[in-house]
Amino acid sequence: MAPTRRPSDGLLARVNFPLYAVDMLTSRHILVAGGGGSSKTGVANGFEIYELYHNGSHFCAEEVLRHETGANVVMNFAVRNNGRRGYLCAGQEAHCQMYYVQPRIETEEDGDNKPNPVERPHENGNVRQRGGAAGAAAHSGVEFIANGHKPPTTAEDLLKQFQRLRFDIQAADVVQTDFLKSSEPLQRVVRISGNGRLMATGGTDGKLRIWAFPQMTLGAELPAHSKEIDDLDFSPDSKYIASISKDSQGLVWDLSTGKLQHKLQWQTPEGAKYLFKRCRYGTVEARKDNYRLFTITNPLGKVGKQRGYLQHWDCATGKLRQAVAIDESLSSLAVRDDGRFVAVGTMFSGSVSMYIAFSLQRVLHIPHAHSMFVTGLQFLPITNEEGPPISSDTEAAVLSISVDNKVCIHSLAQRRTIPVWLAIAFMIVMIFAVFVLCSYIGI
Repeated sequence: MAPTRRPSDGLLARVNFPLYAVDMLTSRHILVAGGGGSSKTGVANGFEIYELYHNGSHFCAEEVLRHETGANVVMNFAVRNNGRRGYLCAGQEAHCQMYYVQPRIETEEDGDNKPNPVERPHENGNVRQRGGAAGAAAHSGVEFIANGHKPPTTAEDLLKQFQRLRFDIQAADVVQTDFLKSSEPLQRVVRISGNGRLMATGGTDGKLRIWAFPQMTLGAELPAHSKEIDDLDFSPDSKYIASISKDSQGLVWDLSTGKLQHKLQWQTPEGAKYLFKRCRYGTVEARKDNYRLFTITNPLGKVGKQRGYLQHWDCATGKLRQAVAIDESLSSLAVRDDGRFVAVGTMFSGSVSMYIAFSLQRVLHIPHAHSMFVTGLQFLPITNEEGPPISSDTEAAVLSISVDNKVCIHSLAQRRTIPVWLAIAFMIVMIFAVFVLCSYIGI
């Protein structure tokens, strides 16, 4: 039986609008988006950025930026960092709006009116007056620990404590990405390739559009599906793209030719009809030229006790390699950046589960993580492409969001393994014992 929630996990943050998309802006900054739509409900639309850290016992999140988008709800987005500046491409109705995300270092002097790790209210309700580095150094460091930071021990450490990474968001280009004529067009998904040169969009008109990035000029338009596209994903080497749709098709396209490479087909249980819901590629041992494709699929309509499936496909042949049944329909899917773990979120119970990628063995199950269906999942990265990963006592951690307005985190504790030197020593002892035994009985 898979482990359940650790006592230190659970709610990270709560916003005042439904959440539909989540990603890591940097290795330690979470970006979530959503909203209440264009109707005058009083529910905001926009983004929230949180800084994530581990205080030695559990994960904590602190709000860094809130950016509202007016009447435009953000249902999907993709992010890309080039070092000096980040790009945020957000789906807003039938359009894709690009934003520039500019990071900047803020010191205490720059942000006198903004929250600071050392500004903690005393019991009398007054905020402690900051008296510069000397005044802060005179305190015991309790304020730093309470906010997830170790107390400074050197002048350099103290300076770092007063420096925070902030972000400025500026609207840039916008392009229409969906052109459905029979009803309101809507962009359902946007993805950016691993090499940062391509952007793909899909929506209600069923066409897969490939754009040059970051120029956002249309490069190709493929009549991929007869119904709306639900999800897309680029392969890690940026050579292929997978698309799934409400027409029951799961397809893999060759980006160099624009031709169909594979059609994902499998024998459904009892001949029932299933629809692909999400697709994600994952590397094998973090190698971009060796990867797997994962999908989740759900039964169509009310089909009794039939269940959703997490599936692993062979990228060379397009054949199904493994599948694991899950007790209810699935709503979200994520793969960690090194390809070792896969996570799924459920439709009805709001549960989250984590699996080992190569075997699809479940290693973590969080029942009722949310009060409604899980709209997005994102693993904390472990590679150094966007900065050093967060140090913690976990083997893997995944973020989850929902229309219940919550951002939650679920972590897998470090599993105990036998050290290599101990395994080698054990083998040597066993070989020696066998040799002694054989000599004793004269073999």
